[in-house]
Amino acid sequence: MSVLSQLRRRGSILPPPPTNYDGGSGDSGGGSFPLSRAQLGMWVLLTAIIMLFAGLSSAYIVLHGLPQWQNITVPRIVWANTLVLFASSVALEFARQSVRRNQPAGVRQWMAVSGILGISFLVGQVIAWRQLVSAGVYLSTTIHSSFFYVLTGVHALHLVGGLVGLGVVFQKAFANKLTAANYESLKVFSLYWHFMDVVWIYCFLLLLLA
Repeated sequence: MSVLSQLRRRGSILPPPPTNYDGGSGDSGGGSFPLSRAQLGMWVLLTAIIMLFAGLSSAYIVLHGLPQWQNITVPRIVWANTLVLFASSVALEFARQSVRRNQPAGVRQWMAVSGILGISFLVGQVIAWRQLVSAGVYLSTTIHSSFFYVLTGVHALHLVGGLVGLGVVFQKAFANKLTAANYESLKVFSLYWHFMDVVWIYCFLLLLLA
């Protein structure tokens, strides 16, 4: 007689077989692992971005102590750009609230507002660079100006990538693929967008407090 049969005869309760987390794209996850595969991949990407900006800011702090350091005047439009990017994140949160309430029209509306504000931020950055050029401040003019162009330029490139991601999620919203039960793509994109907002505020304060 097998061991399994003996246990059944004795009335033992066998534990259910373990279930593996399938890494689905639903909002609930459905497993013991706290992050989905998409969220885990996004955090890997954000970690790489953190290392990039940490390296740039470390070099900035070290070189700031050199005798030849000369400050530049940060264009005033950068202040407005900061508010625009923050408003873009706020609009994205309104989109998340709308999807939780199963309001597809609200999702599309607020995502469109967020995208327009994101594009406006990039336009504002181009204006800031043009103002510096008009004032005779170029990439190689001073160490401060070099870091201003590099930090803001690298951030702008990452934000362009974010706008591409926004377009993908926006397409899903128009196809009514975002529901209160499944809006994983919007969650993951929001994480990236808010992160880039935080990175910008960090870079802005770093450049301004020079």
